[in-house]
Amino acid sequence: MNVSQPRAVSRRRAVSRRIDALPASGIRRFFDIIASMEDVISLGIGEPDFETPVSISAAAVRAIEGGATSYTSNYGLIALRRAISDMLDRRYGVMYDAEGELIVTTGVSEGLNVAFQALLDPGDEVLMPEPYYVAYPPNVLLAGGVVVPVPTFQEHGFRIQVADLEAAVTDHTKVLMLGYPSNPTGAVLDHDDLSALAGFVERHDLFVVADEIYDRLTYGTRHISFTSMPGMRERTVLLGGFSKSYAMTGWRLGYAAAPRELLEAMMKVHQYVMMSAPTAAQYAALEALTGGEEHVLSMVAEYDRRRRLMTDGFNRIGLTCFEPRGAFYCFPDIRSTSLDDETFSERLLWEERVAVIPGRAFGQSGAGHVRACYATSPDQITVALERIGRFVARLHNGAH
Repeated sequence: MNVSQPRAVSRRRAVSRRIDALPASGIRRFFDIIASMEDVISLGIGEPDFETPVSISAAAVRAIEGGATSYTSNYGLIALRRAISDMLDRRYGVMYDAEGELIVTTGVSEGLNVAFQALLDPGDEVLMPEPYYVAYPPNVLLAGGVVVPVPTFQEHGFRIQVADLEAAVTDHTKVLMLGYPSNPTGAVLDHDDLSALAGFVERHDLFVVADEIYDRLTYGTRHISFTSMPGMRERTVLLGGFSKSYAMTGWRLGYAAAPRELLEAMMKVHQYVMMSAPTAAQYAALEALTGGEEHVLSMVAEYDRRRRLMTDGFNRIGLTCFEPRGAFYCFPDIRSTSLDDETFSERLLWEERVAVIPGRAFGQSGAGHVRACYATSPDQITVALERIGRFVARLHNGAH
């Protein structure tokens, strides 16, 4: 009788050290808790509560019914690339060749990945204004780069200051990461800010990755693309997309624009990891650019109403809230409660069933703040503010 012997367990490390060291998302943990609870008002997820406009969805349906279910060019549909090129020229006065300086990506997330993979050698440093979107540092680390956080402050409207960048730049610095309008703070940069940053970039011979996914979601101000600054087009990877402005998060579609040599390097990564962006989504995006403007304007007007409702509400409660001028987030200061941002967020969730994200999920400069998204209905925002007000009142009355 043969008795099978147990196989030896491998002593070889299964998970790479690079991935093992990668931090888990500080946002995801709260989503996991929320999923197990009832009657939660979530101000956590950064996603429009609007459905994709019917005309945009219909364009994808027509494409599928017409048999457009194969791969497109690695670069993306040429008609879509031309529409993106025309849009950037019309809106920001910056021209990109649709046939060699634009690729359609699977969201800005993929754009970040291929940009850093193309730009960075091991040890290259990336200056990163903080607080920052949670995906920025991991994409730098995955490319072998080094993240150098540069704090921003509420007293400056969370706008990055050149003096702080000058204090952080070294001989190893290669890239400046810019994410404005900002997730999580709602900060925007004006022409003077951009001009000063362009001078800094030129002085230190840097490249820039500019995530401008929220470019259409601004209030009382008009977005200026960093690439429109003199000399910056040739130094910049411009990332944009359709998720936020057109309520198309699940369609997973974005674009990257860059000088030809850099774009071709990005294409080497894109063609192996993605092949091409989803075909039906590309036809939907083409419709968005050519016929979706009225929907954007309608959604922006509604976000503006919610923005004022939430900002005023936080200030009325006693949580000082900087006025966001872009994106769809408030970033109130909760230090008056004597709780740190993680404790505040956890207790608010358990005691009042309102979900916000601790500011430290976006870097240490976010400590003492929480992120609240106003891409939810005014009724939900109103109830959430009532619950937060009740929670804060208990804290101030000594019920710790």
